[in-house]
Order: sequence, then structure tokens, then C-alpha cells
Amino acid sequence: MRPHVVWFGEMPLHMEEIGAALDRCDIFVANGTSGQVWPAAGFVAEVAQRALTIEANLERTEGTRLFDQARHGPATEVVPLLVEELLATASRG
Repeated sequence: MRPHVVWFGEMPLHMEEIGAALDRCDIFVANGTSGQVWPAAGFVAEVAQRALTIEANLERTEGTRLFDQARHGPATEVVPLLVEELLATASRG
């Protein structure tokens, strides 16, 4: 059994659905990536002009500069806090 992840050099599954989701998103979160593996590394640039972009990663990367915001630390800490923050922001407005 293999995990449902994209390994280096592989094309993500369901690219058509990914493209449609990118077209509709207003918040884009990249979680746990170096931002250097294509085509996923290009997703932030694709939505940058119309969506809030957030990097959630263990540490700062070369790609961090491409995002509006960044949260760094273990995913078990960073992601729940980010979700709480986004939900609180959404409920205000």
C-alpha cells in the first residue's frame, strides 16, 4: 500500500479538479511543502493575485517569499491554530 502523496517527479492525480479548485479559491494554504516540486509549486503563483496565500511548513523555505503569510512549526501545532484563526475570521465577516 502506498500513501496518497505525490513523490518527486510525479504528476498529481486529478489535475483537472485541482485546476477547477484553484480557479474558485479565495484562500490557498500550502502545507508541508518545499514549494519547489512542480506542478504543485506553481499553484501559489496561479492564485496569488486573487486569493490569500498561506504557507504552513516546518520551516521557512525558498518559496516562503511567494506567500502573503507563513506559519512555521510542526503541523500538529501550526495547522490547528491556522484553522481556528481562519474560522474566527470567517465568522466575523
